[in-house]
Amino acid sequence: MSTQWHTLTRNPDLAGAYLHALFNRKIKGTQLPDFGVRCNVTADPRHLANYRELCGFGEGGMMPATYPHVLAFPLQMRLLTDKAFPFPLMGLVHVRNRIQVLRPLGGVADVRVSVHTQNLQPHDKGATFEVVTQVDDPLGPLWLEHSTMLCRGAKAEGLATPAPVVEPLPLAQVHRWYAAHDTGRRYARVSGDYNPIHLSAPTAKLFGFPSAIAHGMWSLAQSVAALREHLPMANYELEVEFHKPVRLPSELILSASAAGGNGQLRLEGRGELVHMTGRWGAVAG
Repeated sequence: MSTQWHTLTRNPDLAGAYLHALFNRKIKGTQLPDFGVRCNVTADPRHLANYRELCGFGEGGMMPATYPHVLAFPLQMRLLTDKAFPFPLMGLVHVRNRIQVLRPLGGVADVRVSVHTQNLQPHDKGATFEVVTQVDDPLGPLWLEHSTMLCRGAKAEGLATPAPVVEPLPLAQVHRWYAAHDTGRRYARVSGDYNPIHLSAPTAKLFGFPSAIAHGMWSLAQSVAALREHLPMANYELEVEFHKPVRLPSELILSASAAGGNGQLRLEGRGELVHMTGRWGAVAG
């Protein structure tokens, strides 16, 4: 089924999306919408600089591989809080993320961002689906992301697909850092993602967490920043799976295989608690 595109004249307002999310907490159906949203977006240099500083990228001419996710976040929220979307935003769990850097992200300014959903699949705890985000410049596709989300209690036809078995590579510690208690609030101010589970212990406890947890995309951004010398400039994809949440505050240890066209990574906490695992390689196909 082809996607019916709704073209917006500006990036959506996040306040309205959050208000809608607060009052829509039930599963309303079993079919993903057949439309997507898209909009021309301009990257703000000051905002990009703040993101680079917060996530450990420092100064540089190349846009971080994780930054287009932040550019697209208002459009993602607009789609996931639409009345036609069947699952409640609050409670969705980000379980996997795949980013494809198709061409070098240097000099990115005015781009078109498109977002749609696809691939509803059964899961042992409910159902998963993908939020697909694409960034195009005048030359064509530049960046592509598949964010796999879990909705507990949702229904989908078929059987759950087991995760593929990946032969592990030797890993060595690359970076170690400390995630402070206010990490979630600081990242929310840059990303726009004000999910209560990330902001403070009292708000996280409302959703069953004993303390605030770090955003998965913050953990991924910090890891990508630490792996700058390991990853290719372009024509590569990075796929990660999120395991145990990072409770704030927390110390984190990133390990990775040797720099090159293919590799693996693992993000751990105290007691070898695994938060995230992943791999990178050439773009398939």
